[in-house]
Amino acid sequence: QAQLEESGGGLVQAGGSLRLSCAAPGRTLSNRNRGWFRQAPGKEREIVATIGWRDTRYYGDSMKGRVTISSDNAKNTVYLQMNNLKPEDTGVYYCAADIQVASMSAKYWGRGTQVTVAS
Repeated sequence: QAQLEESGGGLVQAGGSLRLSCAAPGRTLSNRNRGWFRQAPGKEREIVATIGWRDTRYYGDSMKGRVTISSDNAKNTVYLQMNNLKPEDTGVYYCAADIQVASMSAKYWGRGTQVTVAS
């Protein structure tokens, strides 16, 4: 059972932008390391970005410079703004919380939202 709810995925042309949102109904996770993973077809899951409780941010190499992670703790929501999207960004994007970057693991997960970038 997913504990987090993603939204904002979809189909976009190369060079376009998308904003993903992740809500945590009934949970207060603002003091946890939260963020986004993605899994492209045929590839392993990787971290896109994380944000800690002191707003410390980590960006994975694959999308660094093209994504911004932010949070609205009053809404218990995390956002991922993705710009200049490329076809290789196509995949399922998962929201997660209580992330351990070193082990690529998390305690809480969403079901994932599909992002498709057309060339």
